[in-house]
Amino acid sequence: MKSSTITLLKILTWLACLSPAAWLAFGAFTNNLGPDPTATITFTTGLTTLRLLTISLAITPLRRLVPQLSWLIKFRRLLGLFAFFYASMHLMTWIALYTGFDTNAMAADIVKRRYITMGMAAWLLLLPLAATSTNWAIRKMGGKRWNRLHKLVYIAIVCGVIHYWWQVKTGVLTPLTITVVVAVLLLARPVLTWVQRRKVRAVVA
Repeated sequence: MKSSTITLLKILTWLACLSPAAWLAFGAFTNNLGPDPTATITFTTGLTTLRLLTISLAITPLRRLVPQLSWLIKFRRLLGLFAFFYASMHLMTWIALYTGFDTNAMAADIVKRRYITMGMAAWLLLLPLAATSTNWAIRKMGGKRWNRLHKLVYIAIVCGVIHYWWQVKTGVLTPLTITVVVAVLLLARPVLTWVQRRKVRAVVA
């Protein structure tokens, strides 16, 4: 794919990724975030985080299934960084608007509310991935070590999905769709690896 096309697609990706933040900012400015603005911000930033992580996870299986889509790898880091951006917004909403920067209230919430504990775990898992997202970090760590570290994203997204389930009321099935999609994407990796190995063995035989 031409570099000019990639550049255009990256610009569109930036605009798409920034649109939830822009919508929240506009809603806050116009006082149009619903009866509970804090809940709206929390839900939007949390769901956007999960969606971006899910899209980034979909890139590798798609590249394996359709080699012509190998150019998608150029967008994975961008999507991952935006996912961390929204995860941080989600965290700051809790810190600033729910606890009022009260460290005692934060500690009590982490201990008493399991969904907050799981959400904090997800953010902490994403932190080293965001911190090592530069080309310099890849060179410094080496490709193998960097790849091993970035497999933490699988645990992070599972923690994020659990955080989502534990946050909604019993009987609410809103998280089901993204749970199924994430499960399929995580299972696709070992399945595609197994299929690829069988093909290699068949060629060698």
